[in-house]
Amino acid sequence: MEAKKTAILVVDMLNDFVTGALKCDRGLAIVPNVARLLDGARKKGVAVIFCNDAHIKGIDHELKLWGDHAIAGTKGAEVIPELKLCEKDYVVPKRRYSGFFRTDLELLLKELGIENVVMTGLHTHMCVRHTSADAYCLGYNVIVASDATDSFTEQDYNIGIDYLKSVYGAQVFTVDELLSQIK
Repeated sequence: MEAKKTAILVVDMLNDFVTGALKCDRGLAIVPNVARLLDGARKKGVAVIFCNDAHIKGIDHELKLWGDHAIAGTKGAEVIPELKLCEKDYVVPKRRYSGFFRTDLELLLKELGIENVVMTGLHTHMCVRHTSADAYCLGYNVIVASDATDSFTEQDYNIGIDYLKSVYGAQVFTVDELLSQIK
C-alpha cells in the first residue's frame, strides 16, 4: 500500500460512543490498536481522517432511533483524547451513518489522491459498513483494520466484517499487518 494513496478513516471514535451516551465497552478495548495504527500511519505520511457524528439536537433523523448522542459542539461529539487528534488530521462531521452522505469526504479524498481507505472505529455493522459501502461504490479499495474496529457485540462485529468482505471485497488485516504493508 502506497502511503500517499492511502487514508485511515476513523469512524465515530468519540466520547459518546466510547464512554458516554452510547457507550461501547468493546469500543474502549480497541482504543490502543487504533492509536497505534494512527501513530504509525502518521509517521509514514498517511492521511488520517476522522468521520465524526456531529448531530443537531432535536432535528437529526438518526436521533429518533438512538436518542441524543454526539451533539455538535458538546464534549460527547469530541474525538477521544487517546487518539491525539493532530493538526495534520482531517475532521469530517457527519449527520448520518455514512461518512460520505452529504459531507465533503469524497472531495477531500479526491483532492488528496487517495485510492485506498482503511476503515477503523465503530460500528462494523452500522457506520463503518455504510461508510465502506459508499467508498466501494465510489471506486475506493476498502481495507479493514480487524483489531481497530468493533461493534456492540461480537455477533454484530462478525456480521459487519463478513458483509464487508463478501459484498465489497474488503481486505481485512490486523494493525500490525497494515503497518508493515504501508510504504
